[in-house]
Amino acid sequence: MHNQAAHIAAIVGGYRDALGEIGRPYEIVLVLNGCRDESFAVCTTLAQTFPDITVIDDPRAGWGLAVKAGLRAARGDLLCYTNCARTSAADLQQLIGRGLEQPYTVFKAIRRVRDNWKRRLGSFLYNAECRLLFGLPTRDVNATPKVFSRSHDALLTLTSDDDMLDAEFMSTCVREGIPVVEVPIFSNRRQGGSSTTNYTSAVRMYVGAWRLWRGAR
Repeated sequence: MHNQAAHIAAIVGGYRDALGEIGRPYEIVLVLNGCRDESFAVCTTLAQTFPDITVIDDPRAGWGLAVKAGLRAARGDLLCYTNCARTSAADLQQLIGRGLEQPYTVFKAIRRVRDNWKRRLGSFLYNAECRLLFGLPTRDVNATPKVFSRSHDALLTLTSDDDMLDAEFMSTCVREGIPVVEVPIFSNRRQGGSSTTNYTSAVRMYVGAWRLWRGAR
């Protein structure tokens, strides 16, 4: 999460309700990704109130850094990471439910609705690049939630600290022969905060995908 102080309590409340309906023990690890607002104070209060919540505060910004920190702290056999600003409670419940039914398959979201034509075009170009470079069987590399079993050791040793984490995750699935099932989600309403994606970060991702491919050769 990044600068979600005004919204995170409501988001987590929805997640707790949805996960509680599944009827299995769960934990929520909140990873603060370079937050500059009051997110830490809000999340600390949540963790003090609910024993199933853990908070990790990392002043460094980086999607990969945040995801890896959360996975290191997680204790469950079935793991999930997601961008809380873009994930509804219903979508989280659906993906985790599928993961519980088939724990050795990776389940990931695929977004059917995008915000605007610029994002749609940028996403199309990036995903086309990843399919070409890595042979990925997906049209939405970065979509979350992503749900997988702890038994897939290779997915717990990813090295990317930035936005390349998802491309590395998916290319690892292809390399290791891990089955991946995409689950369509139709909600695209941002639950809070503002996106950090811009033209500069988009170019960084295009270049990053090429570098990731070169490094894996």
